[in-house]
Amino acid sequence: MDYGTLFIQQIINGLHVGSIYALIALGYTMVYGIVKLINFAHGDIMMVGAYVAFVMMTAFNMNIVVALIVAVIFCSLLGMTIEKVAYKPLRKAPRMWALITAIGVSFFLESAVMVLFGANPKPFPAPPSKLITIGNLQFSQLMLISLALSVVLMIALERFIKTTRLGKAMRASSEDADAAALMGISVNKTISTAFVIGSALAAIGGVLFAIAYPQIKPLMGMMPGLKAFIAAVLGGIGIIPGAMLGGFLLGLIESLTKGFLSAFWPGATLWADAILFSILILVLLIKPSGILGKNIKEKV
Repeated sequence: MDYGTLFIQQIINGLHVGSIYALIALGYTMVYGIVKLINFAHGDIMMVGAYVAFVMMTAFNMNIVVALIVAVIFCSLLGMTIEKVAYKPLRKAPRMWALITAIGVSFFLESAVMVLFGANPKPFPAPPSKLITIGNLQFSQLMLISLALSVVLMIALERFIKTTRLGKAMRASSEDADAAALMGISVNKTISTAFVIGSALAAIGGVLFAIAYPQIKPLMGMMPGLKAFIAAVLGGIGIIPGAMLGGFLLGLIESLTKGFLSAFWPGATLWADAILFSILILVLLIKPSGILGKNIKEKV
């Protein structure tokens, strides 16, 4: 395979994995946009979604579509429960308390899955996929379906936020929750909705990730969740288009580093994560609010 073909192949792979990062990053950015909380348990909700789909497919012989729907419903309820039980009582507390609680919820979910399923990885029953070949380029049908589903969901979410009454209420709560409450908007409802939608997207991302890398384990959400958080910050956390942009950029950078640069530099694969963090630091040094973020001045 020549370098030009290898470059295009890695672009395709990067868009695929980047779409998954973008889906997960949307959950981070929606929650942060309203309650200014970094929900570090978000990556573990993604992991739970993958395990729920695994159980549905192996124990109940469901197909991947039905298993995905069950995983979305379960994780949506889980996200709403976590918000009500763990985060809502701390809404007026210092942000550090909520952050520590989020880390605690993350450890709880990981430990619960380890107790239920064990710590060893399990093969995920990904459905068979036809390999499509165009010249020297190769990609699977599942890769195309995954990419298309991610893009459709992102566009639908953007339209939901911009055009629906509930979406507008979420935007108003994000701008000023107290003023939104005075205007008759139920801030509690908008916050719960943000957690439900974010957790649903995390579940979809978890199942798509398990299909792309057909193996699940209790700690599988840690690195994708961290990378999705980086994507949200890179694009401008709290901004939905920014999360999408950051996710795709992160996927492209990772894929090109591991697949393309390794052809010239054998050690590039080992440095892939370090390169991602270096780019994040560079972007934040130049534009701390992220690529699409706006600098906000605070009066003192």
